[in-house]
Amino acid sequence: MKRIALWLLPLALLAAAAWWLLDGRAREVKLAAARVGEAVELAYATGFVEAEQPVTVSARITAPVRQVLVEEAERVVRGQPLILLDDEEQRHALQQIAAQRRLALQDERRILALFAKGWVTRAARDSAVAAADSARAAEESVQARLDQMVVRSGINGVVLRRDVEPGDLASPNRMLMTLGDPARIRITATVDERDVPKIHVGQAALMSSDAWPGRVLHGHVRGVTPGGDPQQRAFRARIVTDKPMALPLGMTLEVNIVTRRSTRALLVPASATENGKVWVVRDGRAHARAVRTGIAGSSDVQILSGLSRGELVITAAEGKISDNLRVRVAP
Repeated sequence: MKRIALWLLPLALLAAAAWWLLDGRAREVKLAAARVGEAVELAYATGFVEAEQPVTVSARITAPVRQVLVEEAERVVRGQPLILLDDEEQRHALQQIAAQRRLALQDERRILALFAKGWVTRAARDSAVAAADSARAAEESVQARLDQMVVRSGINGVVLRRDVEPGDLASPNRMLMTLGDPARIRITATVDERDVPKIHVGQAALMSSDAWPGRVLHGHVRGVTPGGDPQQRAFRARIVTDKPMALPLGMTLEVNIVTRRSTRALLVPASATENGKVWVVRDGRAHARAVRTGIAGSSDVQILSGLSRGELVITAAEGKISDNLRVRVAP
């Protein structure tokens, strides 16, 4: 018995050495279990806060600016004068046409009195009445032009932006001011054209700003503009907050629109998937498993089929993994 034991001892040592060599050559891997959790697909965009209905203020005629009556952040009411244009020419014209109108009215009264006594013809009376009516219309026209020299507010709101100073030349195609109501705001987000087909009205939007670290604002998509910008290859999504809140107009926000969500999704680490497959370990060797993936995030990927909850997959390996490769689990 002792002689047999002496022969068996070298064999045991050889087996241990072989196992050590094989295990030492096995590639070290880390495993993670497929788990159930929430999968969310997001479309990233950048946005800014603006008034729900911003109003651009421009002059209806071209004239120098004589006086600006309001400042930025000042509240205004509908019909309030905002800008006075140089109206000296219109006032002179009004004085001249007013004198002509008075003369026409005097002629009208005189001709009507003579016509009543039968001293002038009906044609003379009609001509005098027409001249008086024309003079009245001309005065009203000049008065209307004079009224256009005062630029007024078209809404109740706040002066969001002022781009005019006394002495500037106002014209119909130049923006002088922007008005809006800070109580009625929206967020306009620039969305990449590749994400536009996935965005629909009602989808949740998560927004944040460097001004409020850790704070998340909740809103939803109210619409997407039908026309995009071919230069930026982007469209604009209109987003409103779920609850009324005061946000500084013009503030920039990072916007994440939830395009898809699954509350009970089978998840594996994103590093575990490779070309439509994952690697599972069986009997100390790696084996490829074909899977169908769904929502892909930065950290996790949803598995739609090919894997069950609790199964272990290789997360990341030092080097390339091949089928039937001997592996050992890292501590």
